Amino acid sequence: MKIVMFGTGPFAVPTLTALLHSTHTVQGLVTRPIEDAGQRRKSSANPMRDLAESRKLPIFDPLDVNAPESIARLKEFQADLFVVCDYGQILSDECLASARLGGINLHGSLLPKFRGAAPIQWAVYRGEIQTGVSVILMTSRLDGGPVINSATLPIGPNDTAASLEPPLAAVGAQAVIESLDVLANWDGQSSLGILQDPALVSSARRLRKDDGLIRWTRSAQQIERQIRAFTPWPGAYTFWHRPQGEPLRLIINRAAVFEESQTSSEAPALTDTPTPTQPTEKLSETASTDTEPGRIHLVESNRLVVETGDGLLSLREVQPAGKKAMPIDAFLRGYPLTIGQRMGNL
Repeated sequence: MKIVMFGTGPFAVPTLTALLHSTHTVQGLVTRPIEDAGQRRKSSANPMRDLAESRKLPIFDPLDVNAPESIARLKEFQADLFVVCDYGQILSDECLASARLGGINLHGSLLPKFRGAAPIQWAVYRGEIQTGVSVILMTSRLDGGPVINSATLPIGPNDTAASLEPPLAAVGAQAVIESLDVLANWDGQSSLGILQDPALVSSARRLRKDDGLIRWTRSAQQIERQIRAFTPWPGAYTFWHRPQGEPLRLIINRAAVFEESQTSSEAPALTDTPTPTQPTEKLSETASTDTEPGRIHLVESNRLVVETGDGLLSLREVQPAGKKAMPIDAFLRGYPLTIGQRMGNL
């Protein structure tokens, strides 16, 4: 088949690579335009453009892919199919009709779960134990078309959105190639794929910077997942309210649910039960039994533990404002935190 690939970000690179090594013909790449042509473009800004240039593929980068002049240009490709992944614009019905069979989209979730722009991040945030990819026949509804193919991938206890993206992109590329075998024999009229159940739909909206703000009234497990979900962007962050000076903004790169048992045999154990995907720490240590979300509970040479709405969270790697990320022992050597001080919003 004659294919036109639509993509901009790194998640789409394995799919374009697989298409270039397949029996199908890639006629060109449609990608987002360079935002400022007067500035030197970093190689990482658009890896799809870089790959297409290295393979001398025609590149089309319209500001509006659905504009009449854009659709006229797409028709010139005389494509059998559009393959869309990590592109950045929604294709109209008229745009999709520019290809004989319309378009398919590779989406980074097991649809109908997590429709939207940030499916990997929200899957980690919500505590899913597995995720995956779906190849759908594109319709005018966002991520709402029938599912032609899918593949699953477990979410490990230390996985972040960043660590999950490369393996998901790889299995997604294979799922796209398999889908093309189905589409090659499709008449374009009969039913194709499995319809999505509207009752199972969940949203994965585009991330905002303030999504990273840690609210310590949430549970330790929820905050730990937030940290993994929003690494590297927008980053999970809080503010250390120092005795002197303005509150210091801290990005929390790594953390673990803390499980503590008291040394007193008469006192009940203070514990937190982890989920299967939850890293934990244990330490025998006498500590106060009353808790206040955001209060520093324990400070040692290599350990900083903060109280939450349910359980305790041990911070493992932090990045103070204006500084590089550092392990918690290095951070504590430079900053005099003490038990009872507070983390929280401004």
